[in-house]
Amino acid sequence: MTTPQILIKYFTFSLSIASISWIVGMIITAVLSKTDFYKQRLSGLYLVKDDNINKMLGLEAFRWIIMHSFFKYFNPKLSIPKRILKSELEEYRLEMTKAELNHIFAFLFMGIFILVKVYHGLYLFASVMLLVNVLMNLYPSLLQQKNKRRIDRYLNVLHQRTLQKVGSS
Repeated sequence: MTTPQILIKYFTFSLSIASISWIVGMIITAVLSKTDFYKQRLSGLYLVKDDNINKMLGLEAFRWIIMHSFFKYFNPKLSIPKRILKSELEEYRLEMTKAELNHIFAFLFMGIFILVKVYHGLYLFASVMLLVNVLMNLYPSLLQQKNKRRIDRYLNVLHQRTLQKVGSS
């Protein structure tokens, strides 16, 4: 096989594993969503807390690609209308958390395959899988976390306004 053929083989295999990893991520999230650990720890998880780091990682460019490609149709529950009620925003945040955790668990699942390839000395294969894993699982998770932070800030502002209204009456 020539190098381009090998790379195509590695890339298609990596895409297949990424697709399977999404299903595994959904299953793990569904199982954990009924636990206190999910509610207390995982729903508030942030891998990257600094927006400057997100900018350095190119998350805005990634967001633009998602918003202007077929990927925007993958999770219709996460498409938001222009105006949204507070109660809808909280539900939207829950859906976003589920999607984020699906991708995190999918990333970890695919990481097992990457480690196996490294163990067998298939470094090029592992590198291709890592690249696909970052683009298909890590970046979507980071994007969900960024959006979740924005929702949290907005909900906090709404909460503060409610407290001010109650305090002034």
